[in-house]
Amino acid sequence: MTDPKAIQPSALDQLPDRDPEETAEWQASLDAVAREAGPHRAAYLMRRTLERAEAGGVALPKLLETDYVNTIPTSAEPGLPGDPEMEARITAWNRWNAAAMVTRGAKHGVGGHIATFASAAWLYETGFNHFFKGKEADGSGDQLYIQGHASPGIYARAFLDGRLDEVHLDNFRQEAGGNGLPSYPHPRRLPWLWEFPTVSMGLGPLSAIYQARFNRYLTNRSIKDVSASHVWAFLGDGEMDEPESTAAIALAAREELDNLTFVINCNLQRLDGPVRANFKIVQELEAQFRGAGWNVIKTLWGTAWDELFQLDTTGALVRRLREVPDAQIQTYQTRGAAYIREDFFGKDPALAEMAKLLSDDKILECFHLSRGGHEARKVYAAYKAAVEHKGAPTVILAQTVKGHTLGEGFASKNANHQMKKLSVDEFKTMRDLLELPIKDSDFTDGVVPYGHPGADSPEVRYLQERRAALGGPAPARRTHALAPLPAPAEKAFASFDKGSGSQNVATTMAFVRLVKDLVRDKETGRRWVPIVPDEARTFGMESLFPSLGIYSPKGQTYEPVDRDQLMYYKEAKNGQILNEGITEAGSMADFIAASTAYATHGEAMIPFYIFYSMFGWQRTADQMWQLGDQLGRGFLVGATAGRTTLTGEGLQHADGHSPVIAATNPAALTYDPAFAYEIAVIVREGLRRMYGEAKPGEDQNVFYYLTVYNEPMPQPAKPAGLGIDEAIVKGLYRFNTAESAGVTAPANAPRIQLLGSGTAIHWALEAQRLLAEEWGVSADVWSATSWSELRRDALEADAALLRGEERVPYVRQALHGAEGPVLAVSDYMRQVPDQIAQWVEQDWSSLGADGFGLSDTREAARRHFGVDAQSIVVAALAQLAARGEVKAASVKEAREKYGL
Repeated sequence: MTDPKAIQPSALDQLPDRDPEETAEWQASLDAVAREAGPHRAAYLMRRTLERAEAGGVALPKLLETDYVNTIPTSAEPGLPGDPEMEARITAWNRWNAAAMVTRGAKHGVGGHIATFASAAWLYETGFNHFFKGKEADGSGDQLYIQGHASPGIYARAFLDGRLDEVHLDNFRQEAGGNGLPSYPHPRRLPWLWEFPTVSMGLGPLSAIYQARFNRYLTNRSIKDVSASHVWAFLGDGEMDEPESTAAIALAAREELDNLTFVINCNLQRLDGPVRANFKIVQELEAQFRGAGWNVIKTLWGTAWDELFQLDTTGALVRRLREVPDAQIQTYQTRGAAYIREDFFGKDPALAEMAKLLSDDKILECFHLSRGGHEARKVYAAYKAAVEHKGAPTVILAQTVKGHTLGEGFASKNANHQMKKLSVDEFKTMRDLLELPIKDSDFTDGVVPYGHPGADSPEVRYLQERRAALGGPAPARRTHALAPLPAPAEKAFASFDKGSGSQNVATTMAFVRLVKDLVRDKETGRRWVPIVPDEARTFGMESLFPSLGIYSPKGQTYEPVDRDQLMYYKEAKNGQILNEGITEAGSMADFIAASTAYATHGEAMIPFYIFYSMFGWQRTADQMWQLGDQLGRGFLVGATAGRTTLTGEGLQHADGHSPVIAATNPAALTYDPAFAYEIAVIVREGLRRMYGEAKPGEDQNVFYYLTVYNEPMPQPAKPAGLGIDEAIVKGLYRFNTAESAGVTAPANAPRIQLLGSGTAIHWALEAQRLLAEEWGVSADVWSATSWSELRRDALEADAALLRGEERVPYVRQALHGAEGPVLAVSDYMRQVPDQIAQWVEQDWSSLGADGFGLSDTREAARRHFGVDAQSIVVAALAQLAARGEVKAASVKEAREKYGL
């Protein structure tokens, strides 16, 4: 035992000891136990004492790890309700059909995964039979985040249930021809079944936490009472390496989300090998979640282990289980009894004596088959404890064998994630193990048959009765027949038509002002969900704090430091603003939950998430893709946008490419508005399209990305004329001509068309003046509100031509007859405007802010990138000179004059 004098100083030394003699007696008692009974006994007594203290409400740090045994002992397990034998037969059919589907698909080279569902089958089946509430249950039912690689098992169950047929199963991963099944949970591809896309690893756990949190938000704001809904997230132990997997577990504990359960399938394997070869992933995860404040339930060993634990009178078995690394447990799965006797039991004399009492069959049963995650009774006990636990979320760490029941060629093999099929002989062995009534003659021409006991069989009736009792099929996504939301009062939008006069207003401020008006709307104002990652003051949103309140499940338990100010920091249990702190990933998860509430909960919510544009698509583009897959609706707003408008912040704040990334997302409608009235038109159209009356053939399942700027400029009045709103929505309109701008050049002057978007429109307008006054050139200025929508329309026109339909792209229609070449400019990379180049009939050229950003003044940065007004003038003269419309010498003269 360590000499007490050698104990290092601790934080406890700073606390007064009211009875040093009593403290010494406790320490001496511990020393005596360790000396006489051994350190393991001393550790055991300390753990039991800490558990007793915690149960009695004594404030002590929690144990971060417990022994490598089940949290719920066999003696404390509740009885398994229902018909266990019937559920075993149902699970056997589902195991078979999942493997058959992937194997049959392998003949077409489409791949698939077998081993994951084989390990997790009882984790799903127990939930479907006893816990997972369907859409007809109270609230909105439960939300299920299915592990992506387990999707074949979910399809197999839907097949047994009658929701899918053999044609569907034979079209697994073959969607192009119709009746196909997507590889993984993809709501956009199978919108009646899947609710949540999860196979981009790490996003499922993150989204599940914020979904559970958003459920509380809806309830606390009295939008809809979904307090009966429970969020279940099924995850892989390897998936927990992704930073997003554990990024928000502290939030879940902090907000006491006991409506959330993580079920981590700990088969100890990731895609290429062990998760923690030399360590123990279960223990690591237990410490991580317990330290964050979660309720942790370990379900590791099956009932076959009960005899071994009863024989463990010295604690040697528990100690050995604690020290054996994961990779060795995986090895035991593939070795015989003699090896296990020597390597596992032979390391300790007490274990060696225990092994003498065990038959080889008993050893193999324990080490090959008996895992907590493979027994319905064990899983049921864990799930019941999870849903009954209050005050904290629960994580269930269920140990399984990857490839369980698939035969020796699969179970625990490192390569089983890449193994896509079983042979006929392996299927026959599996059939015998599962005791399925499938005959050898059913294997026609070597093709494995699907198995089904019949639509009116006891198994199918039982399955359907259980689901009916729990509220209907699951998983299931329901598109509710919601009435279109009424359009907000026109006054909110029309107020931008007259412009700002001499007042300088940044488009970020214009957007925030519009939202302030819209959230006051009596019909739809309460449905807005403002989301901001701790930069509300940067975007001028602090005025919303006292009026809308910042959501907090605890309300405001303190007096804010700025309580005496008009725009004080107000938190409220029914607050409307989701102010997430410095987490773009968390804010996006909020947005996804809110943007899909129309389907998840039958409540149309209107989220807008405003962020530094540089830290949106670049940082969380994977979640934007998830958003598109999940059919989300709402407004993403990239504020302080552009490469040269926030130049004091430097390279990593200078966004010159978010529209490029956004253009890759088919569900994103990307706009780069220049003026306040354009923002009003786009938002009004977005509300109509996503939440109002849809036009024939129009997809409502889209989201809008708007870039807005922090550069205060005069906001002009909306130009008069029919069709201006439609042109703004389509992406391009002529803002003015040289003549209407009053900068007319001499008669018969050369003419050029200047296309600008966002803040670049102001450089184009200045260039328009310089070209006329200093170079005798007339320029018309066009506002390109959306380069990507122009491109989308042109691509659709090209596709129509291939079908034999005559259709001219809108950009060509708009520019038709415009005199002279076209020069496009934006505060982004040149490839942003270049998206439309091939459809412009005039000579084309572009300018852009390519390269890394830098810190300097806006003027210097724009000169550096060659996009300021003078650079536009030189580029315009160069285009005209190439056409022979101005003298070539004028280009050099202009460069020298402007110091370029």
